[in-house]
Amino acid sequence: MPKRVKIGMIGTGHGHARGKMSVLRASDDYEVVGLAEPDEGQRARNAETEPFKGVPLMTVEQLLNQPGLQAVAVEGRVHELLPAARACIDAHKHVHLDKPPGDSLETFRGLLDDVDRKHLVLQMGYMFRYNPGFNLLRKLLADGVLGDAYQCTGVMSKVITAARRQPLGRFSGGLMFELGCHLIDILVVMMGTPKKITPFLRHDAAIDDGLADNTLAVFEFDRAYATIESSAMEVSGFARRQFVLCGSHGVYDLRPLESPEVRMALDAPRAGYREGYQPVEVPDYNRYVADFIDLARCIRGEKAPDYTTQHDLIVQRAVLQACGMPIDS
Repeated sequence: MPKRVKIGMIGTGHGHARGKMSVLRASDDYEVVGLAEPDEGQRARNAETEPFKGVPLMTVEQLLNQPGLQAVAVEGRVHELLPAARACIDAHKHVHLDKPPGDSLETFRGLLDDVDRKHLVLQMGYMFRYNPGFNLLRKLLADGVLGDAYQCTGVMSKVITAARRQPLGRFSGGLMFELGCHLIDILVVMMGTPKKITPFLRHDAAIDDGLADNTLAVFEFDRAYATIESSAMEVSGFARRQFVLCGSHGVYDLRPLESPEVRMALDAPRAGYREGYQPVEVPDYNRYVADFIDLARCIRGEKAPDYTTQHDLIVQRAVLQACGMPIDS
């Protein structure tokens, strides 16, 4: 077995923190050496609850000075992510950074520049990068099976309770910033850099909190357009989460995104698939597992990262534009 990567976690306020700690603790690739949670309330709540129970609690400084520490999962609240990641990069540690990485493109660019300069790995926590449904779509596009993409629709919504809406209002992008960013990452993978992005950010719930809870962004490319939608009010929203891409030779309909189900239509038999609509089997998967397997391999020098810092910068610019948030560079 390869030597385990020593990893720690900073912050637990992100919605993905518990799932990622569970995956790290169950993985043969990692040894979790410590948890730093600067927020006293969060620290008290987590100390005796799974999956954090038993993980040594320490300060950020203590964690970053743990002997042999190689990597840190940064899982604080969104406004805490970039400062924590900066401390890790300054300490010459590899980073898994949850999403979205704050609201300053310039700060994020500076972080990525230092990642490249120091030959470190920074892996973003967009959770569909290793989804088998998206993996297949990427291959079909690369092989020309679907032809030239000309239209794409992505939806990612759910019901968010009044109590959980309040923190999301910190950023004007609302649900596009919180959830839509996952599909923007995938859209850039499949269709490249958008030429123009037009946001539509609405507050339509009866709850009077001002949250942009019903959001849409239109992405324009040279010979295609795409839309991403995200709301905080959709009943059974997980079941309708989708990514539908239309190409000159066929349509790829991934819905729901988890556990992924695919239907595809082709204009003629291609690559072993028949003409017309047909179900396509794809395996199920567990969130975060493949991401952290890949991160460990990159840290051990077994492969290069699948996603470059340049891709991450393009995605962050697109996310901010789709959220109607200022670009500070």
